[in-house]
Amino acid sequence: MYFKSRAEAGRQMADQLDEYKNKQCVVVALNGGGVIVGAQIAMRLHSSLVLLANESITIPGELNPIATMTSHTFTYNQDFSQGQIDEFSSEYRGFIEGARIEKFHRLNHLYDDSGEVDRKFLRNHVVIVVADALNGGAQLDVASDFLKPIKTTKLVVVTPLADVKAVDKMHLLGDDIYCMSVVENLMDVDHYYDDNNVPNTEEILKIIRNISLNWNHPG
Repeated sequence: MYFKSRAEAGRQMADQLDEYKNKQCVVVALNGGGVIVGAQIAMRLHSSLVLLANESITIPGELNPIATMTSHTFTYNQDFSQGQIDEFSSEYRGFIEGARIEKFHRLNHLYDDSGEVDRKFLRNHVVIVVADALNGGAQLDVASDFLKPIKTTKLVVVTPLADVKAVDKMHLLGDDIYCMSVVENLMDVDHYYDDNNVPNTEEILKIIRNISLNWNHPG
């Protein structure tokens, strides 16, 4: 399945989520593309929109990140075996720790609590986790670690596109899941969207701050 834009995909996903319109919901985007998709859902449901800001750490010689961190959590990439994680953690201990400090400062500098998730804000809410696509389980592992201490009313996972491994992880994480297209070999996310204009960090945070001004009202 292909989409004109992430916004169009978000509108199509929002059409499936009307049952949550009168619930206390928070839409949690996993990345910038997820903010564009999630904004359409938040506007439809009259909910807040936040970003689970994260930074990945990639060790030399590897294409995939060894870990991803938020301002509160550090999650190893479970696409690697535990043996590989143990080996990399030992061999690149200094590199990983240095990157961890650097990424933590970067997260604090870029987002400065503006639009980023506050765990207290999610308690006793329906939390709708949104991505523009899910390839493997890494992004959901990060979300799972972040959300683990929080008592939520319900956890819903939403994405226009996902591969089989991600769908399996969605079932483990979410009470409800919504995915329009399961792709066996998911290519680069941009491949599935004609318009690949994802706003920069400043513009993303502006969308989040102003989301209530764009709530869809009857008539």
